Order: sequence, then C-alpha cells, then structure tokens
Amino acid sequence: MNQTDLIKQIYDNYLSKIVDAKKFFDRPLTYTEKILFSHLSEDLQSIPERTKTFCILKPDRVAMQDATAQMALLQFINAGMKTTAVPSTVHCDHLITAIKGADDDLDNALLTNKEVYDFLKSVCAKYGIGFWKPGAGIIHQTILENYAVPGTMMIGTDSHTPNAGGLGMIAIGVGGADAVDVMTDSPWEVNWPGIIGVKLTGQLSDWASPKDIILKLAGILTVKGGTGKIIEYFGDGTETISCTGKATITNMGAEVGATTSIFPYDKKMYEYLEATDRKDIADLADKIKDYLKADKEVHENPEKYYDEVIEINLSELEPHIVGPYSPDLSREISDMPTAVKDNNYDDNLKVGLIGSCTNSSYEDIEKAAHVAKQALNAGLKAKSEFYITPGSNQIKATMERDGYTKIFEDLGGKVLANACGPCIGQWQRSDISDGEKNTIITSFNRNFAKRNDGNAATESFVASPEIVTALAISGKLSFNPSKDKLKLNNGESFTFESPIGSELPEMGFEKIGSDDFLKAELRPDTQIVIKPGSDRLQALEPFAKWDKKEMKNLKVLLKAEGKCTTDHVSPAGPWLKYRGHLENISQNMYSGALNSFTKTNGEAINLINNKTDNIYEVAKTYKENNIDWIAVADENYGEGSSREHAAMEPRFMGCKIIIAKSFARIAQTNLKKQGIIPLLFKDKSDYDKIECNDTISTINLKDFDNKTNLKLSLNKPDGSSVIIDTLHTFSENQIGWFKAGSALNLIAKKSN
Repeated sequence: MNQTDLIKQIYDNYLSKIVDAKKFFDRPLTYTEKILFSHLSEDLQSIPERTKTFCILKPDRVAMQDATAQMALLQFINAGMKTTAVPSTVHCDHLITAIKGADDDLDNALLTNKEVYDFLKSVCAKYGIGFWKPGAGIIHQTILENYAVPGTMMIGTDSHTPNAGGLGMIAIGVGGADAVDVMTDSPWEVNWPGIIGVKLTGQLSDWASPKDIILKLAGILTVKGGTGKIIEYFGDGTETISCTGKATITNMGAEVGATTSIFPYDKKMYEYLEATDRKDIADLADKIKDYLKADKEVHENPEKYYDEVIEINLSELEPHIVGPYSPDLSREISDMPTAVKDNNYDDNLKVGLIGSCTNSSYEDIEKAAHVAKQALNAGLKAKSEFYITPGSNQIKATMERDGYTKIFEDLGGKVLANACGPCIGQWQRSDISDGEKNTIITSFNRNFAKRNDGNAATESFVASPEIVTALAISGKLSFNPSKDKLKLNNGESFTFESPIGSELPEMGFEKIGSDDFLKAELRPDTQIVIKPGSDRLQALEPFAKWDKKEMKNLKVLLKAEGKCTTDHVSPAGPWLKYRGHLENISQNMYSGALNSFTKTNGEAINLINNKTDNIYEVAKTYKENNIDWIAVADENYGEGSSREHAAMEPRFMGCKIIIAKSFARIAQTNLKKQGIIPLLFKDKSDYDKIECNDTISTINLKDFDNKTNLKLSLNKPDGSSVIIDTLHTFSENQIGWFKAGSALNLIAKKSN
C-alpha cells in the first residue's frame, strides 16, 4: 500500500474513533486524546487515570537510527517474524565521526562501518524495511521530510523522535525492545499520559526564535517536569511559527522528560507537506483539519482539560541560552554577562556549532547565513571555530544551490556530513587536550558533561543557530548581538541587524533523486551474515527467565550520586561502534557514573577482595563467580537518550534490581523490557541507609503482581537488617516480561 492510501485509511479510522471517543469521555477532547484514542489496540474499560492507567496502543510506523537499530534488529531476528507489522525504516546517521569535513568523514564512515551498514541493509532487505543510506540525513529531519503526517502515530528508537510533533504527529522515543513490540504486532503498553497545555500568544520578533520557546520552557519545567506527560501547544501564537520551527520545539521536549510534544494542524503544516512533495497528503489532512486539533471548548477553558497550563507571550520573548551541563539551566541572553562573571565561565568561545536534527531547517540555515553575510560585508570572520551540520541531503543540496554553503565557508566555517556528529559525541576534536577547560555553544539539544566531545571540562551552552553564529563571530559567550557592538579593523563599530529567514526556499527544495533510499521491498532469501569473531556484531542469547525464587544477598555494585543519565550509564562517542555487540559495549557500563562509595566516576569496590577497580571489571568478577548485584540511584535515573544499552548492559553483567528516587520514562521501560526490576524508594531517605558492604534481599517477590509493592531486606554486616518499602509501576503484562526473562523472550515464545 502506498503512503497516500495508507494515510487515507488511517484518517477514515481516525474520524470514526473520534466519534466513539466523544461518547466515551462525554466531554470535549484535547488533540492528544484524539490521536491516542484512535490508536488504541484494546478498548479502554473506564476513563483512564492520567499517568497511571495502562493502555495498549498500535502506532502506524517505526523509525530506527543505525546505532540503536543494530540491537533492535538483532532482537527482531530472534522474534521469528517474516516481515514487520507496520512500515519501518532504518536511518544511518549516528556512526559518522566529524573529523575533517563532509566528504572525507562520509568516506571514512563507509569504510570503518562497512560491516554494520551491510548487516543493517541485509536485515532491511530480508524483512521489508526501508533503508536510508549513510549521508542521507539525520533520522528526525528525514522523517519530517518524508513520513511525518498530522494525526498519525510513530515510535522511534531515539529520544528525539518527538521532532515529528512539529507536523502534528504523536511521535514517541522508545528503546529497541519497544520497536520490536510494534514491528511484531505485539501489545505496546504505555501509561495514559498526563497533558501539559502550553498556550502561545503574540508573535516572535527581532532575535527571538522558535528555539527560545523551548529553552524558556525547559527553565520552567526542568528536566523532570514533563515526565509521563505530553506537551500540547495551542493558542494563536502556534499559527505564526513555521512547521520546522515547531519541530525544533517538539524535538527538545525530550529535555524536560516529556513523552512527546505536539502542535495542532495549521496552514504552515500544509505548506511544508506541499513543499516536500506531499500535496496529496496535505489535501487529505486539510479535509479533516477541524479534527486535527483540540476541541474549541478546550482552548476556551484549558484549565479544565489540561493537567497544567503554561502561557508564553511570544511578543515578549527574549533569546535564551541554556547551560552548561544541563538543558534546563536557562537564562535570557541579557543575563549572560552576569552569569559568566558569577560562575567563572570561560567567556572566550572555542567553538560554535549549528545544525543537527534540532535546528537544520532551511529557515535556520538562511537566518544563520544572513548573520554571517552581515559580518562578511563588514570585513569580519568567525573568531571561534565554526561548524555547520545539515540535517539532510535535501537541506545540504538546497543550501549549496542558494549560496549559503559558500557564505559559511567564507566566514571560516566547515560543513560537516549530514549526520549527528558532534551532537552525540561523534566529534574528534584536535583543538584542545583532555581535561582542558573551554567553552562551546551549539544549536543542538543536549549539553551534558562529555556529551559533545568526551571532555568533562568542556562547558557546553545551547542557543538558536542565529545566536550561535553571532557569538562565534564575536568569540564571546557574553556577547548580545541585539545591542552589543563589534570593532572593525578600521576602528569603526558594527552592530548586527535582526536575522531574516524564509520558512521555505523560494525556488523549492533541491531534488536529490532516489540514491539515498532503498525502498521497503521484501526479499526473504537475503542472507544475514554476522562474521564469526566480529567485534562489532554479536548474535543475542536470550536472558534467563526468573527461577521463581526470592533474590538473596544481592551486592550493591553502585550507589550513583547526582545525575546518572544514559550518557553516564552507557556513554556514546567512541562506544557507538559496539552498539551491535553487547559483550564489548558492556565494558563502558557506568563509566561516567559517580559512585558514592568511592567518590570517583566509573569505579566500584570489589567486595570479594575489597579493592577499588573499574566498575566493569568488578561486575565481570561478580559474574564469573555467579554473584548477582543491585544498583542504587538518585533522582531521574536514565535521563537522556533512549538507548536500551543502558538497560541491556547491566542485565548482561548480572544486575537484578535498580532502586532509584525517580526514573526517566524511557529508561524505566527499557529496564522492564530486559528483565531488570526498577523500584522506587517509598521513602526517599532510605537511599541514605544503603552502605557499601550491605547486601539486599527480596522478601515478597514470589507474590509479585501489579497491585503488590515489593519489600526489600537491607542486610548489614553485623547481622542486623532494615526493611525497605518500595514502589513499582509494573502492569500485569510487564510482570510477564520479568518472569519470562525479558519482553523479547515472551514475544519469541508466542510467535513459535
């Protein structure tokens, strides 16, 4: 079935389900509720309690990037299916390292990653999955250009999948095991989300950009404020923002922990669909436009229908900068000089980077180029190193045609490959030494320690592409382009004008042909080859099922102190090459985590010999001696990426339980999928009671069900014990995953 026919079928069902939903809820509906209800795989038995009631959803599409696709497809192979239940695609964007520039870096990636690319391509052919080649573009931009459709639903194996919400789609970032659920037509179970309504009024002006909306919101909600919730934007202000600007905002909803973010359908979306050769789909959406948004009554009384309402006046919005080390440390640009002084930030910007999946639209590029051209006309060049990452081959070809590539190069910039590159740590810097304090600014989405370059001393800030470009020209973090002046060589002063950019290219997007994409054609005779002894790919062995016994005397391998994001649990960067080899990538397990017992990162005390060692080596010793262990964590464990390796590695190395004060949504689900029990401290102060030489035993695991919370015995070296009460969020179906050893084990059993 072609995409237009598929969307027509989805829309016919959508309209029918909305009628049912209005009867079921007996009230006006949010846009979120309309899409969710229309994608239910099983009927709701009662009005769902937001953030608590489990529901079974049936998404329309699955998207995977090359780093996470390896493990997802290795799991899918073991499921015993002949093809995928829904249209699915793989996008090769994560494994390209930024070193020299676009062409050289792509050639290097094709050589060094040939084994992985060949594997992914062969699996796609065998099971009828679409394959986007290396260099075609970043998954989220490619999805926006080709597959995102208002009113539909998609899951993707990357935390920034919500980018597609800019086109009115519910798009949710998940782990690979969730993707396997959907690709095998198995129940995909999630909590019915809470809904945050963000009302936008007014219109952006001067240097303010769509990026600043989400940067301001991140400061309001913090990295946890959106957990278990969908952010739904509404208000007249939404109609003033371009489709790609909306995508920037929804992309970074992941930084506040939101399940996803979404905008209502409007004229801007129609125009973008038309510009990307999807007028037939735009016309279908336009016919039902009144249903691709919240009901009128919701907007009139938002407090009645949203769990929380936040209002942002775009006319008053000032450019924002967030950082360092956290995407919610948000400041107005006018406050940066004081922040630099008070926090002893290095004011001298080493590097400015624009683009990535978050801000690489034509509008972003043109605005940044307008800033750059002003500087060139005044005789200025960038004082900081300057890098540009196009989001797709289509964007790259269009910016070359319209002269923007040359402008950036004349400024001193370097265009990188259409890939994630520095945004995810795939950046091989040569301008600093490890441990050297320095400041960079990007238009990316995340800025955790080591996120971009592997250097913990790099202080990374985030802003809009036009602000980044202006600051790179000035060379100063404290520079405010709306009012500060730059000195020219002739002694005169120069002030930037506000940047100008078209939402869509006047001459249309440059046509790039079909070489970037291999259609989803089923070729079942295709042979999948994993070379014996490969250090990149390894077939998966099923995890052992639960032995129906209580867990006794689990050692405490780690007590994580402070942030323990997925970048701390399973860093990316050079480790991306092992994403298809569980045994090898497990060597990075918790390498970035601060262990309260040792006060060091990536180390643990081996309780067999009482020596401090690399945490992987300690876990390896425990595994060799059949010793199971537990990890303890602080708030928001697993914040960040959707990478399921952060769950698979501990499971592979012998972890049975992780107890935390709170979990990030995706991380919690990933742990459940792999057979680890994520537990919440009922009393968060119990975190402080756990000491290095303690062991932990379960008390009532034999009675484990979706209504019974688990009790743990904290066993002290002196023979005493303390009972710890915990909470869990398992559904009955999810408890089945644990008992089977993993969700995949359960899927494989049902398919055989």
